[in-house]
Amino acid sequence: MTETTSISMPRLNEPAPDFRAPTTHGEKSLEDYRGKWLILFSHPADFTPVCTTEFMAFAKRQKDFAALNVELLGLSIDSKFAHIAWVRNIKEKFGVDIGFPVIADLSMEVAKTYGMIQPGASDTSAVRATFFIDPNGILRAMVYYPMTNGRSIDEFLRLVRAMQTSDANQCATPENWQPGEAVIVPPPATTEGAETRGSEGYETVDWYFSKKTL
Repeated sequence: MTETTSISMPRLNEPAPDFRAPTTHGEKSLEDYRGKWLILFSHPADFTPVCTTEFMAFAKRQKDFAALNVELLGLSIDSKFAHIAWVRNIKEKFGVDIGFPVIADLSMEVAKTYGMIQPGASDTSAVRATFFIDPNGILRAMVYYPMTNGRSIDEFLRLVRAMQTSDANQCATPENWQPGEAVIVPPPATTEGAETRGSEGYETVDWYFSKKTL
């Protein structure tokens, strides 16, 4: 019989797990980010090539995230001193400043709370997990990648813009939605609403599928 290991996993649309941890920018807690969006992302280890490309990509787009009221916070189970050395190495070898803090999670407390430790992938490293937390501390999205493949930072920016648009306009967004494109209107909840949907001025294909331009 195969023994299974229980993994603590946060849940969407519920408060994100609280934390307080040492980082390369001093101690940080979830409460420090209240009023801002937070992208908390884990990586398997410092001084590894795929993680290095991801960190540089996050750093190069940090101003784009800041324009959306988004803060970045990295994490691995390496020490604070390993993080500092790696950040300095990236600056020296690649010419990229890492301007966001990185949690040192030697105890794996934060990683385990957020389900970043996946025994099927590794018992000793955090997988490539990314968590989108809104200004009220609510977990809005989670994305997991395998150890072997880097994440798309452009997609994370797109997703934040889409979620912010949905929040502001009570709408949904279609596949690969980009700012300026039409959004999806929520379908009517009654048969009467379905009957009148076609006359409401939307770009309607059928009663359940309507778009509008913001």
